[in-house]
Amino acid sequence: QVQLVESGGGLVQTGGSLRVSCAASGLTFNMLVMGWFRQAPGKERQFVASISGSAIMDFYGDSVEGRFTISRDNTANTVYLEMNSLKPEDTAVYYCAAKRGATLVRQDNHAERFDYWGQGTQVTVSS
Repeated sequence: QVQLVESGGGLVQTGGSLRVSCAASGLTFNMLVMGWFRQAPGKERQFVASISGSAIMDFYGDSVEGRFTISRDNTANTVYLEMNSLKPEDTAVYYCAAKRGATLVRQDNHAERFDYWGQGTQVTVSS
């Protein structure tokens, strides 16, 4: 049984930083593409970042590129999202997702390509 458990969300001021984590179990972690998505109230789920199984390649959504960094520790079965220069519009529930297969492709910015999802962690950026 695959489980993804996010942690690290919270309240931060504009311009601040926060790191969220996602611990995975139930599959061979380095054989998974991992991704982060977010969803704000009343809005569609939005792609944030994704990373290949070997961590050689990553992609970012336009609204976060240059501010957020995705990384993974395959020895700890954990993926991270480091968020800097946070803005109120970054406020959302952040979801961790996993896709079977280690190879990251350009289309891995669509939620429907991911097979497993965590329960989400709330990130709130105050103005």
